[in-house]
Amino acid sequence: MLYHIQWKFRDEVRPRFGVMRGREFLMKDTYSFDLTAEDARQSYYKMFIAYLRTFARMGLRSIPMKAETGPIGGDLSHEFIVLAETGESEVFCHKDLLRKTMPPASVDFEGNLDSYVKEHTSLYAATEEMHDKEAFEKIPEQDRVTARGIEVGHIFFFGTKYSKAMKAHVLGADGKEVPVEMGSYGIGVSRLTGALIEAYHDEQGCKWPVPVAPFHVGLLNLKVGDEKIDAACAGIYRQLEAAGVEVLYDDTRSRPGEKFARMDLIGLPWQITIGPRGLGNGLAEVKNRHSGQKQELPVQEAVGFVTRQVKDALKVV
Repeated sequence: MLYHIQWKFRDEVRPRFGVMRGREFLMKDTYSFDLTAEDARQSYYKMFIAYLRTFARMGLRSIPMKAETGPIGGDLSHEFIVLAETGESEVFCHKDLLRKTMPPASVDFEGNLDSYVKEHTSLYAATEEMHDKEAFEKIPEQDRVTARGIEVGHIFFFGTKYSKAMKAHVLGADGKEVPVEMGSYGIGVSRLTGALIEAYHDEQGCKWPVPVAPFHVGLLNLKVGDEKIDAACAGIYRQLEAAGVEVLYDDTRSRPGEKFARMDLIGLPWQITIGPRGLGNGLAEVKNRHSGQKQELPVQEAVGFVTRQVKDALKVV
C-alpha cells in the first residue's frame, strides 16, 4: 500500500456546497499493488472494511454503493455515502442498510473478508449514475429509501489497466514477469468537515460527534472577574485537561445569552456552565449539545460525569 496525502487543485466547473466541492481540497489517496487478481481483491476488501470502520469512528454511518468507475476504469468501484438532506446527489438503497452494524475491531484483515463485504453489498444500494429502476422497484415499497447523499470516500479496483500500459511488471513466484494488479482508494479529508456538519446540525449550529469535535467540552464562565467563579472554572479546566478531555474555555466578557448562542453555534458535544446562582449552591449546569438536555450537578460530579461520557464516546468502535 502506498499512501499519498496532500492538497489538490481541480478546475471544478461548478464549485458548490462550501468545502464539499471546491477547487482546492485535501485528499487521502491510497494505492495497492499485488501480484495476483485474488490478492488485489483482498486488498480492495481490506480498504472496504477499513473505510466503514473509519467513518463509523467519526460518528458517520456510511453506505457503500455501486458507483461508476469513470475515466479511472476498472470493473469494481464503490462510493461511501452519508445520507443528508443537503446531499449533492440522489441515492437509492434498501432500508436495512441503515441498520447494519460496522465490522468489529477484531476483524482479521489477513483472513477471509468475503462475509463482511457481502453483508454490506448484498442489498440494493446505488448512486444515481448506477441506479437500476427495475431492480429497485422489486424491493417492497416500505423498504425502499430514496434520499440525498454526500460522497465521503471512493474506492476502485482497476486491475492491470495502467500497469500493462506503463509496462509496470514485477517478477512472480515462478520467476516470470507479470503486470501488477492495482487499486486506488480515496477520502476527501477536507470535505468530511462539510459532511459532518451537514449530518449533525440544527438551527442553532453544529453538533459535533465526540471523536471529531475540535474540543470535547465548552466551559462557560458567566461572570468573569468574580474570584469564586474564576477559581471554579480554572479548577474544572485543569481537571478535565488532566483527564485527557479537551476544553474550550469561554472567559470573554460577553453577555450570557451571547455566550450560549456562540457555544451552540460551535457545537461542542458538552457544555459546562458556571454562574453565580448555580455556584452559590455548589452546582454546575451540564448540557448535552446533541440532545439539548440540561442538568445541574455538584461541580465535582459534573467533572466526573462529563469525563466518563467523553471517554466512553472515544472508545474504539
